[in-house]
Amino acid sequence: MTDQDLRVQLLLTGNEIMSGDTVDSNSAMISRRLGELAITVHRRVTVGDDVQLLQQELAAMASGSDVVIVNGGLGPTVDDLTAEILATVAGVGIEQHPEAVAHLEQWCAGRNLPLNDANMKQALLPAGAAIIDNPIGSAVGFELSVQGCRVICTPGVPGELAAMLDEILASLATQLPRPVERSILRLQTFGLGESTAQQMISDAMPHWPDEVALGFRAGAPQMEIKLTIDRAADAPARQRCREELEALFGDHIIGEGDTLLAQRVLELLRERGSTLTTAESCTGGLIASMLTRIPGSSDAFHAGFVTYANDIKHSVLGVEQSVLVDQGAVSEPVVRQMAMGALERARADYAVAVSGIAGPDGGTEDKPVGTVWLAWGDRAHIRTRCLRWPVERTLFQTMVAAGALDAIRRLLLGIEEEPRYFAQRRAR
Repeated sequence: MTDQDLRVQLLLTGNEIMSGDTVDSNSAMISRRLGELAITVHRRVTVGDDVQLLQQELAAMASGSDVVIVNGGLGPTVDDLTAEILATVAGVGIEQHPEAVAHLEQWCAGRNLPLNDANMKQALLPAGAAIIDNPIGSAVGFELSVQGCRVICTPGVPGELAAMLDEILASLATQLPRPVERSILRLQTFGLGESTAQQMISDAMPHWPDEVALGFRAGAPQMEIKLTIDRAADAPARQRCREELEALFGDHIIGEGDTLLAQRVLELLRERGSTLTTAESCTGGLIASMLTRIPGSSDAFHAGFVTYANDIKHSVLGVEQSVLVDQGAVSEPVVRQMAMGALERARADYAVAVSGIAGPDGGTEDKPVGTVWLAWGDRAHIRTRCLRWPVERTLFQTMVAAGALDAIRRLLLGIEEEPRYFAQRRAR
């Protein structure tokens, strides 16, 4: 794989990033998007809200780069310093920018807010700066040439940055020495770890083609496999790799691009004209939340039940008191009755139910922390499994919720074979 001959550096600003109060996800977003143009970030620096240090760093970056992308410091408060710093480094004054004023007026009017002095600070930009539209937030982006280097200033709010990157990348593409041919195919998977996936590929595909770059991005709950080519002529080689990966990983592959488990489940339900209900204990409504984050989910998801306490499992879903006493809340008969109760009350076609021990306390020798019972199916057949994810509480909830959605996905696809992680996570 080759990189474009364009030297790009990133400058992240803000005390909140330095202190750890805000997690820097923006640099990863920028780097990933630049990768679409075969551009690699050569250097990345984070500096707090210190005027002198920021001026020194920006001047040094501009002297050794073709492009510097500055992220953060465009807002209305006293610690938003980027415009002032860029003006000083470029040796120009600060002036009120008419386009930025018009943007602020429109932004405030759309929200029935007064255009006050604090907001107007965002229209004071370096003289000669070009505006980059911000379709979401109040602060426009802007850019200015410093010593022949393009300095591009972007907001620190991730959603605003994401909304602006298409315009920025289109502009950067005009500077590239070669036409952009890089193409990235992203496959979303569930139930596979990086090391497992890499070993399986190494064993089954020892002669992986050099022209197809293989990459992984691990996350919770999904893992992404990336196949990148730099020339359109290499598309057939990538297609062969894709087909081999699909044969190797099979139904662990959820879909392409940004496909989420919940999104795929909803698509399958819509294809059938069916609905799903959820009955949750240990996940506290997370499964329902994953589903309702997807726009248009209401046509396939009508109701979810969070029945945390035992008496609520009984009164809301009809779980028998004697079963709760004799078997405990984390048991097969309980999740089976939770699923059936949800189906009856929501009048849905399919249900999923979970009850487990998220920890850090509450485990026993028979049911250690991380144990969960899953139930899923329809009125004719409820399936159950006892699995164990011995991880911290939040990750446990995430993986259990994803596992429940994956179980429904497989049922809707008619997949009878159990996934690899069922054997790996089976409670002993």
